[in-house]
Amino acid sequence: MRRFRLLLWLAVAIAAAAGAAIFLTHERQGSAPVIRTTASSSSLGGSFTLIGTDGQPFASTRLAGKPYAIFFGFTHCPDVCPTTLARLVRLRQQLGPKDDPFAIVFVSVDPERDRPVDMRNYVGLFNSPVIGLTGSPEQVAKVQKQFGIFSQKVPDQTGGYSVDHTATVLLFDATGKLQSTIAPDEPDSAALDKLKMLASAG
Repeated sequence: MRRFRLLLWLAVAIAAAAGAAIFLTHERQGSAPVIRTTASSSSLGGSFTLIGTDGQPFASTRLAGKPYAIFFGFTHCPDVCPTTLARLVRLRQQLGPKDDPFAIVFVSVDPERDRPVDMRNYVGLFNSPVIGLTGSPEQVAKVQKQFGIFSQKVPDQTGGYSVDHTATVLLFDATGKLQSTIAPDEPDSAALDKLKMLASAG
């Protein structure tokens, strides 16, 4: 009986560790922590002011009246960030002839390295309108908290660092209410359906 209990607890511990590993997958492994839509997610979002790619303050009021997809990442990101932004651009183009059915907003979680000019150069690589935003560490931290975004510096072997961060895209309707999310491992077909609903709600 004692041996059985030990085996049972070992199985529980392994399952718990596996669950934690799935939820807190780091970007350097090809993914990043994701958040899911929950009952409390209705509180996510709100008004904010950051710095645009022109170096001027960008208030969230400029997003009012139009749906938007917001993603938090950084310009030194090796895979998740460029892949996610390219995917959003591609899916937006697939929605059809309607011009710019929703805005794509990219917020830096690495304000120490991501200056406005860096954000401008980065979002320009996607050949489609993407709103790039950065700010002071304090400004960015405040907005991350509002949107439920996790980020953490991870030192690398060169003496520099990468940043682990939430890889989920948040979808807000024209009134600024969270409508849905897109996970990094979600099929394009499901993501496109959500974006269609977002565009139609706008």
